[in-house]
Amino acid sequence: MLRLLTLQLLLLLLFSHLLTTNATATAITQQFKEAPQFYNSPDCPSFDQDESDSESDGEGTIFCSDQAVHVAMTLDTAYIRGSMAAILSVLQHSSCPQNVAFHFVASASANASLLRTTISSSFPYLNFRVYTFDDSSVSRLISTSIRSALDCPLNYARSYLANILPLCVRRVVYLDSDLVLVDDIAKLAATPLGEKTILAAPEYCNANFTSYFTPTFWSNPSLSLTFADRKACYFNTGVMVIDLDRWRAGDYTTKIEEWMELQKRMRIYELGSLPPFLLVFAGNIVPVDHRWNQHGLGGDNFRGLCRDLHPGPVSLLHWSGKGKPWARLDANRPCPLDALWAPYDLLQTPFALDS
Repeated sequence: MLRLLTLQLLLLLLFSHLLTTNATATAITQQFKEAPQFYNSPDCPSFDQDESDSESDGEGTIFCSDQAVHVAMTLDTAYIRGSMAAILSVLQHSSCPQNVAFHFVASASANASLLRTTISSSFPYLNFRVYTFDDSSVSRLISTSIRSALDCPLNYARSYLANILPLCVRRVVYLDSDLVLVDDIAKLAATPLGEKTILAAPEYCNANFTSYFTPTFWSNPSLSLTFADRKACYFNTGVMVIDLDRWRAGDYTTKIEEWMELQKRMRIYELGSLPPFLLVFAGNIVPVDHRWNQHGLGGDNFRGLCRDLHPGPVSLLHWSGKGKPWARLDANRPCPLDALWAPYDLLQTPFALDS
């Protein structure tokens, strides 16, 4: 009887290992086409080798230049296909694509070398660096939310950009991996932040702001007074312009962590990494035109149903929500707007012919 149980246990472990191996292989063996090379227009600024300041710590010139457009994104095997499309869209619509510096943040437990190779194979001329994020440090602060994807530690890396990126990077555009741009990112990066503001993002003041927090939060006078002196509106954290110098000076990472620690003790919100940002910044950001985050194209967090564009012009399409365009296309159940993402898809299909 004991031998039989032992054999069954070994078979179960072997089966589990095979499933894990197959899932991992599927995630990391996607092949991507090489993207075209994009060149600067004649009036783009050039970078001198002595331009980087004494605090650059040996970083390459473009990675410390205030004239560069600094873009930060997270990078993992689960969303790599979306990331590749986002990168291509940024370059394709940029007037100065060679002046864009990408700062990719990957989990410390990820295969950073594989991710780096995947990016450089499709974008041989891309200015990019990969930084590791010790996600174990934030894991202890994460509370379960309404969708498991929102609980991924890497989803919280945006709160730590000021610590992860070099000190010489003073301003950054943070982008999620499930979006594409159809306009010049330099316009977004140049958003004026005034003298004191930390970040800029499109605001949605018609959204029901109270729904982002639990009755426990609103029924507690000391907590609900958090927004007493500001006109707090919802904003989506998938597209943000951040002044990292001001973030560091104000130690805003600690402020966000304090709310996450409170959430562990008493449940005051349901939606992953978004509510702490709202608690710290809502009502104190520079509003950006809605064209820069046509979000929600992935549907809601439960069913991921198809949605239409918001009224008005479009500079950025964002498939936030449960449904991702690549998954719906692969399942032959695309939403109409997924056709706008498809031209940026660099996935090399088995039947694709090299041109």
